[in-house]
Amino acid sequence: MKQSLGKASIRPQEPVYILNSASVVGTKEGQGPLGLLFDQVGEDDMFGCATWEEAESTLQKKAIGLALEKAGLGQEDISFLFAGDLLGQSIATSFGVSRYQIPLLGVYGACSTCGESLTLGVITIAGGFAERVACVTSSHFASAEKEFRFPLAYGNQRPLSASWTVTGSGAFVLGGQEAAQQMKQAGKGAARARITGMTVGRIVDYGLKDSMNMGACMAPAAASTIEQHFMDFQTGPEDYDKIITGDLGKVGQKVLIDLLREKGYDISCQHMDCGIEIYDGDSQDTHAGGSGCGCSAVTLSAYLLKQLEEGNWKKVLFLPTGALLSKTSFNEGKSVPGIAHGLVLEKA
Repeated sequence: MKQSLGKASIRPQEPVYILNSASVVGTKEGQGPLGLLFDQVGEDDMFGCATWEEAESTLQKKAIGLALEKAGLGQEDISFLFAGDLLGQSIATSFGVSRYQIPLLGVYGACSTCGESLTLGVITIAGGFAERVACVTSSHFASAEKEFRFPLAYGNQRPLSASWTVTGSGAFVLGGQEAAQQMKQAGKGAARARITGMTVGRIVDYGLKDSMNMGACMAPAAASTIEQHFMDFQTGPEDYDKIITGDLGKVGQKVLIDLLREKGYDISCQHMDCGIEIYDGDSQDTHAGGSGCGCSAVTLSAYLLKQLEEGNWKKVLFLPTGALLSKTSFNEGKSVPGIAHGLVLEKA
């Protein structure tokens, strides 16, 4: 059976399941509205480490360990690991996952990395190349500021359009139908959700150069992928309980809704954004909302999957969004392109 669909989508012949997942976050995230849902909240954002980068690696290490433990699996049960972060040469991943000795495929899609890693994991299982894979992504506020913007000690002012990089890591264990049945028989419960379709995004560049307004930079890519998804699957906003973007924040949300209205789609009733949900806009000083590889990953693990498990939602379109920002290209006057990858998640 052909599994490709339309111009940019994939519909697996059989669903791939999120067997289990884990979320580890920093103190600010733990103080937000989703705080009680995360698996682990750090006592401080250094996580007992000497550097911010080492702390981010620790986030990944803890998240993978928790996800495997919850699924009742060991590292020997995982065929491949898809992982990535925001730092140069993905150093948070390199040092974070090395202890597990799982064959690694490093990925980079900026803040869309969660969607990219899950998509690649599903393709691997649906293609018969593995029975179980793991996916993990992370970000850290301080390591990201150090990598892309200013030293924290500089104390620069942030415009209201700026987002706050989430300190957190989300890990997911994926498996086929047989793996889901084996986990249930072993007394580890049912899978958290099933993935029934994906739409791979393309790079969209509107020429925006404001690194402090990444929501606006990413929104056109989100609109492009959502439109392509509707065309490929012959669906519309009304076919989903929620259409969930990753890191657009308040500014990007408005841009996305306006762009899709111009295309004839009104998603205003279904849309929500992980960057808006993870922080309290009134009491937490995060301006436009949250961003970073960890934003959509920890929100998916802690909150979105819970809604599917409890039957509050039956089918959602999950769409992590990424601003392909490089300090090198930015300093050379280049624009900030965006990309977004979509996955259809349904109640298991």
